Amino acid sequence: SQGLAVQRENIAVAARNIANSNTSAPQGSKEIYRVQSVKTSPAGIDSFKRVLSESVGTLRKTDPRHFETSGAGRGVASGAGRSVAPHSLGPPLDVVDSERFRFEYDPAHPDAADNGMVRYPDVDLVQEMTRLVSANRLYEANLSTIEAEKEIIKRSMEI
Repeated sequence: SQGLAVQRENIAVAARNIANSNTSAPQGSKEIYRVQSVKTSPAGIDSFKRVLSESVGTLRKTDPRHFETSGAGRGVASGAGRSVAPHSLGPPLDVVDSERFRFEYDPAHPDAADNGMVRYPDVDLVQEMTRLVSANRLYEANLSTIEAEKEIIKRSMEI
């Protein structure tokens, strides 16, 4: 599920941000860790239409009369017997870096600039922990939805 993937990436990004909150780099270095965040955008109706039209043409047929393509009723739509490739209907996600830094005065630090300031990624630990807990709960909610769906399918097969 795309929802699981988004929340899994949110958890990973929050964990990386927390782990690298005290990572520094020499002045002028491009190698310093940058605070990351996950951005999603709506998939849109066109994505759903595309996935639906692609999957209808590739449905497995149990009766040759399904999705008739000839006037006589004996034709089978192209793509019969092929399995449907998984498509993503969820929001596309992108991990973006932030250029926010905080500076601390520590002239004895090996990465300190000439003025004694050390550059660190500007990680808000409270915000990151909140994001981590929230993403974890949303991940669990997505999992319970999938489990409920599996149970419904299982019970419908018993009927």
